[in-house]
Amino acid sequence: MAIVVIMPKLGLTMTEGVISKWHKAEGDTVEKGETLLEVSTDKITNEVEAGESGVLRKILVQEGDTALVSQPVAVIGAMDEDISGLLDAGQVKYTEKPDMVMEGKPGSDEKKGPVARKGFVKASPAAKKYARENGIDLALVTGTGPGGRVVEKDVTAFAREGVAGVKVSPAAGKMAHDMGVDLKTIQKDGRIMKEDVLGAERPSAIPEVDRRVAMTPMRRIIAERMSQSWHTAPMVTLNIEVDATRLKDLRGKLAKEYEGQGLKVSYNDIFMKICAKALMEHPTVNATIDGDQIIQWADANIGLAVALEAALIVPNVKAVQSKSLLDVSAETGVLVEKARNNKLTGREITGGTFTVTNLGMFGIDTFTPIINQPESAILGINAMADRPVVIDGQIAIRPVMNLSLTFDHRVVDGADAAKFLARIKELTENPILLFL
Repeated sequence: MAIVVIMPKLGLTMTEGVISKWHKAEGDTVEKGETLLEVSTDKITNEVEAGESGVLRKILVQEGDTALVSQPVAVIGAMDEDISGLLDAGQVKYTEKPDMVMEGKPGSDEKKGPVARKGFVKASPAAKKYARENGIDLALVTGTGPGGRVVEKDVTAFAREGVAGVKVSPAAGKMAHDMGVDLKTIQKDGRIMKEDVLGAERPSAIPEVDRRVAMTPMRRIIAERMSQSWHTAPMVTLNIEVDATRLKDLRGKLAKEYEGQGLKVSYNDIFMKICAKALMEHPTVNATIDGDQIIQWADANIGLAVALEAALIVPNVKAVQSKSLLDVSAETGVLVEKARNNKLTGREITGGTFTVTNLGMFGIDTFTPIINQPESAILGINAMADRPVVIDGQIAIRPVMNLSLTFDHRVVDGADAAKFLARIKELTENPILLFL
């Protein structure tokens, strides 16, 4: 009996995923437990196994396309089995988001202009290609495919009619998109052509395009998540200067103590322990908004931002407050290695309550880190440099660095954030307090 393969939910906060790779083509034999496809989210790429044996009869979502959780992505069945019923739009259900619904009902005689849909737009690869080549915004196109999917004929029809009654040739539409020309400002009876766009007044000179690079599935999702975080949380960043003399001494002593054992404690490891201690003393920062409630977490699950070749991922160490510095260092080392080899599990990249991100190695003096939702704060670590400071009325040269704390003002008040950052400064300047 044929079955529908759906987009799996690979994490508590996952709402959609990108099909990054199909390991089977239509018509290939599939064995139960065999890797069928790979799904990318904002955090990780997972291999998805086939739940049943059979033949991959139909791929419903192509590589590079996005599907919502529980949306059908393929059909597996016997080679000679009739699967037309499963392909019927009435039976292959698509999970819709509220902001993806077009105004008006399909087939309505009411004349309305196209309404832009927000967020994810379902479209076939051919439709996306045509829209990209001709400068057409898919959010304005009404889809007639299964589940409201935009297909190529929808885009070509839209290109003929244009926006809000403005008729435009595909070549003119693409040129207007690239040159920043608003087609509605061109007054012309009949269809707008390339020469009309060339003669239109442009807002500014557009630089010549060197090349276009397609976003990877992970980069697209990171872009969406960063935008979501920026527009969701009212973020405030506080900066504080710290004397890193004793912090530097501690790391030097630990390096000397354990150099023969192959152990290496980094500044990131020490700051994770510092943050965990401060979070246990300031639970308002170790918190998450859930509807009209604020959850204060019992453990400090500290994430460390790891830069990959074309993306950023944040694995986290669970219950850092209960682990020794050496245990945190060892576990962090394993997570960083797994991140760089795309071997992280779902548990290792979910459940974080606070994040540490370090740009100090690039010589950055201060920056504004963006909160890793649904957390409420993130600490940015900046470069350490020898600078003249006044100590007991005398000028001395000390290693100094800035720390940047971004917090969600819905959850944390400015005074509480300042107290938390001041405590981090105290622990950084007196790291012996970590062991008391």
